Amino acid sequence: MVYANPDSIVETEWVAEHGKDDNIQLVEVDYDPSAAYEVGHIDGAVLFDWKKDINDILRRNIVSQEGFERLLSRSGISNDSTVILYGDFNNWFAAYALWIFKLYGHNDVRIMNGGRKKWSEENRGYTEQIPICPQTVYTVHNPEPGLRARYDDVRNSLEKPDDVLVDVRSPAEYDGEVTAPPEYPTEHAQRGGHIPGAKNIPWASAVDQDTGTFKSIDELTRIYGDQGINKDKKITAYCRIGERSSHTWFVLKYLLGYPNVVNYDGSWTEWGNMIDNPLEK
Repeated sequence: MVYANPDSIVETEWVAEHGKDDNIQLVEVDYDPSAAYEVGHIDGAVLFDWKKDINDILRRNIVSQEGFERLLSRSGISNDSTVILYGDFNNWFAAYALWIFKLYGHNDVRIMNGGRKKWSEENRGYTEQIPICPQTVYTVHNPEPGLRARYDDVRNSLEKPDDVLVDVRSPAEYDGEVTAPPEYPTEHAQRGGHIPGAKNIPWASAVDQDTGTFKSIDELTRIYGDQGINKDKKITAYCRIGERSSHTWFVLKYLLGYPNVVNYDGSWTEWGNMIDNPLEK
């Protein structure tokens, strides 16, 4: 199973063997650390709390460049560190963190295939001990803001035949029956539905439901290709708040190697709340 960018992903076996190597920093990214990291985590892993560490709640935005530099500096991460990300909820929030790492130009960052789910099912060990990380001085170089789609980018793409939108939410959200999954009662939009012309390919289509690991490159190519999503298109992925779409963004850009893929993290919470905005049900 050789992906387009095999260095973007590691298996649990690799982490068990190399997680404490020099220049490797494990990072667990959780939506709810009290039910995950704080109960037990991979030895040596630091915590990124999705809500507090990689988002700016007051601005409803991603963490600022200065905030990102402070976060990595206190987490023992230098500019040449190899960062391995994993987490709860099928690596949704780990993928979101990887997207932010790439936005801020960090070169060597990878996903642990299967996240906490696979590590736990393999009965690999956890610890409650919090690692002590040496302070570094991390400085952002060569950020890539083009990996992020803003509202105007998406609105303008509706008129471009070579631009395609991938709505990675559940069919019920896409159809407008609900505005959020039942387990996430906050961050609702005023209206239900989807962005006009968007293809509905739920994020879970890309993973094996038993292990949470990514499907083969042949399976992924077929899943997206059957909906007209291929390397010749400019692809914008979106969901409700940007975390599930970052998972699909990772699959399309790094596992399949499609060159022009962006994540619209404003997603349905922004689009569905805008006055006089077009939608479909």
